[in-house]
Amino acid sequence: MPDVITVRVQTDSDSFQEVVVKIERPTYNKPFLGGFRSMRTGVEFHNAGSQTRCKKRPNKVFLKHKFFPQTVWEKNKPLQTRNTTSTQMTKIGLYVSNMTDKLISPGKYFTAEEYHKRRLEAVIVLQKYFRRWHAINVVQNLREQKRLRLLWEADEELRKKNEKEEKLRREYERKLNPKTKEDFELLYHDLELWMQEETERINRNLTGAERKAALCALLEQEAQLIACFGRHKLNANEENQHKAILHLLDKCAQPKRWKAYDGKITEMDTQDTLRARELLEIYRSISTKDIPKDERTDVLLTLRCTVKEHECKLTQEIVELIDREIDLISREVKECNLEGLRKRICTLFLQYIKIPKVNPKVAGLLKVPQDPLKLYKNVYFCHSCENYLPSTEFLIPANSHTIGRCRLCYKLDNEARRRESYLKYRLILENLRKSEADYQDDSQIVFLVQLTDLQYLIENIWNCQSALSAWGELYDLVMVRWDKKHEWSPWNTILLTKEEADAHLKLCNLQEAYEAAFIFRIKQKHIRAKNYFAQIPALSSFLHRSDNQANASSYETHNSSMK
Repeated sequence: MPDVITVRVQTDSDSFQEVVVKIERPTYNKPFLGGFRSMRTGVEFHNAGSQTRCKKRPNKVFLKHKFFPQTVWEKNKPLQTRNTTSTQMTKIGLYVSNMTDKLISPGKYFTAEEYHKRRLEAVIVLQKYFRRWHAINVVQNLREQKRLRLLWEADEELRKKNEKEEKLRREYERKLNPKTKEDFELLYHDLELWMQEETERINRNLTGAERKAALCALLEQEAQLIACFGRHKLNANEENQHKAILHLLDKCAQPKRWKAYDGKITEMDTQDTLRARELLEIYRSISTKDIPKDERTDVLLTLRCTVKEHECKLTQEIVELIDREIDLISREVKECNLEGLRKRICTLFLQYIKIPKVNPKVAGLLKVPQDPLKLYKNVYFCHSCENYLPSTEFLIPANSHTIGRCRLCYKLDNEARRRESYLKYRLILENLRKSEADYQDDSQIVFLVQLTDLQYLIENIWNCQSALSAWGELYDLVMVRWDKKHEWSPWNTILLTKEEADAHLKLCNLQEAYEAAFIFRIKQKHIRAKNYFAQIPALSSFLHRSDNQANASSYETHNSSMK
């Protein structure tokens, strides 16, 4: 049935009127008012119910009262009832035995003052025994702490001794088998120290012609040692170059990785990575020495099939060299006579691998860009070696206004004249940058400071020693923030040992932890560093920003002290 119906109602004998009736849907179930069922047809008939809503009962206007149950408050109180007793005494006509009676005599009478005095003496005895027990426990705890402290100090001393021995062993191993630039820096530095000691000894003990002869012999020894260093450097460069090539090819063959939502790492090999991995395996095979002739021949044939996929002048030359080596192997030529030919094959195949058309993954890893126009950007001229080099090959200090010499020229000048070792400063700078990166507060100054700037800061301002203990071994020293709330800068730093640095970073209030004289000395060093680095344009903006932060912090400290 629709919600609205039209009903035609007769209003008069000959007139009708249409009335719109709105049907109200019941929102409740109508009550059953009775009915009956026809016995013949079986149809059920219900009594009619009203279509109007039920009338609500009016709200009662009178107040409702709550009636609490009639409970009894019970209370227990102990009472002592009367117990009437009597005492029977001996009298005429009655005898009461006194065998069980006791004779009670009064004791010594003492006053309340004497009673409290006895109580006080008893309390003093109890306190004495308790304090003795407590002192024994305190002494035992102190003795245990002392034992643990001595054990910890012995362990720390042993650890430091082992670390020092391990460091000396590593340095000796590095000097005996130098492989990196830092190793050769240590060698040249030790050579310079030895030369200074020998020259001083000769000048102190010899004179005249004997002195000149000894100096000439010393010069010859120095030349021989330098030549020995050069031979070691050639071997190390060859080995490092081979490792760098394998690292480059291995980087090209790495699959693509990404981290899923559940933390698992997913790897996927693409067509380019599979191609790079295939070329890597071939290069490793042809660069391997002392393999049987049959395996060498199979590797050369595999290489020949691989390079024939791209026809060019380079592949033709590689194929010619492969055919030549196979022919010489069949004629049983000695291995030593084939070394030059095999090096040529490795070199040409490496050039083949570095072609982006052959190995697409290598395009993003080459130092030389494929677009020749990019070579003209960020290229500078070195006035020492007279070569045009990219900007990454120049060592530019923060206070430099010109490009200057390249890294190789600085290195050659250091080996020829000063022979200084920058390994200790480099380790301090690496530890400093790593610690600043852990703060995750966008520190920038530490990445602008170069190695020469840090060397000046350590040598001229901090005198190569710890500010607290004056420890002078640079391997044990680190640079940390003076105020850890602000980013590191040459005017917000302190040079300490590793243990002192860990304790310093745990401090919350520097004014309470250190004496005023020590803080004054540190501030003086900060002022000297600020005056030196203020000349650097790149750090001037950071200098002004740090001044504003210092003024704000001092203002907050003043307000807190006033409160």
